Amino acid sequence: MAKRDYYEVLGLSKGASADEIKKAYRQKAKELHPDRNKDNADAERQFKEAGEAYDVLKDPEKKAAYDRFGHAAFEGGMGGGGGPRPGGGFGGAPGQGDFASAFSDVFDDLFGDFMGGGRGGGRQRAARGADLRYNMRVTLEEAYAGLQKTIKVTSAATCEACDGSGAEGGAQPSTCPTCSGMGKVRAQQGFFTVERTCPTCGGLGQIVKNPCKECQGQGRVPKERALSVNIPAGVETGTRIRLSGEGEAGMRGGPAGDLYIFIEVAPHEIFEREENNLYCRVPVSMTRAALGGDIEVPTIDGGRSRVKIPGGSQSGRQMRLRGKGMPGLRGGGHGDMFIELAVETPVNLTSRQKEVLREFEAMSEDNNPESKSFLSSVKDFWDSMKS
Repeated sequence: MAKRDYYEVLGLSKGASADEIKKAYRQKAKELHPDRNKDNADAERQFKEAGEAYDVLKDPEKKAAYDRFGHAAFEGGMGGGGGPRPGGGFGGAPGQGDFASAFSDVFDDLFGDFMGGGRGGGRQRAARGADLRYNMRVTLEEAYAGLQKTIKVTSAATCEACDGSGAEGGAQPSTCPTCSGMGKVRAQQGFFTVERTCPTCGGLGQIVKNPCKECQGQGRVPKERALSVNIPAGVETGTRIRLSGEGEAGMRGGPAGDLYIFIEVAPHEIFEREENNLYCRVPVSMTRAALGGDIEVPTIDGGRSRVKIPGGSQSGRQMRLRGKGMPGLRGGGHGDMFIELAVETPVNLTSRQKEVLREFEAMSEDNNPESKSFLSSVKDFWDSMKS
């Protein structure tokens, strides 16, 4: 069976760049790996075929020979050696050993970062401490003005007895004998060299022979700390404030994590917030809405504003007070405040009040245009149903 073109195997066109070749092979290797295709008998052949193609095309000299002579560049008496042969052919025909090397290169490229670096990586750094979360509830007034607040956080702090080393008296840890200080161990599995975290030292590359009695070799102990937090004006529910290095201390002198303050703004009795705008529902009497007049409304800064109500105002009418809303968290001025009128129907009327209202109703047929229009529409509807 004739060999397929290497570019075709990887789904590329001739002249593809090194990055394109590597990317295409990584995709093929994932797609065709035998562990993912146990029911596909042809997957292993295609998997090896892709590795063979990559082994040639990743090497600039082999690729140049292949681009010029095709598969003939590697045919006939190819022993070892990776350079051009005197007769014009190209040594080092791709075989299983080369394929294993090719896939190992990509394997390290794909997974090296998750294993503490690629081949020959050094010992892992001391473990970084965990990030912490603190939920803080503030009032709308505090969110408007901003505030400085002291909070108490209990977390793992550096052990003072051993200065974070985990060893009694602050002695230095010794090199782990299992991984020789690498923090990881390797095992060969077929084509793959698999790296795992060292079970003896937990990836730190060091062990403590005489653990500190205060922290039992951890290098850290629980401790309550008081922290001052600056809450800027304009925060809203979901705002996150990061305090760098204020999380848990790292294991055996590792760097500390961060503390994240998550803000929740409590509901307000008077105001409702939508981004930087505020909304205030103000009840007005029926007569005030009909005749018009001035009303006094509160503002979030603790002040007062006078608002003029036009005569004949209906429930739901809104009026804007510019710049009376919340400040922008990152600048940009203040939002607006919107007054929404709620015309109130009077209750607990006296006999005289009822009598006056009946007289008013009898004289106000032309003063309620919306009611008149609705009644006309209802009459037309009933007439259409009868016909």
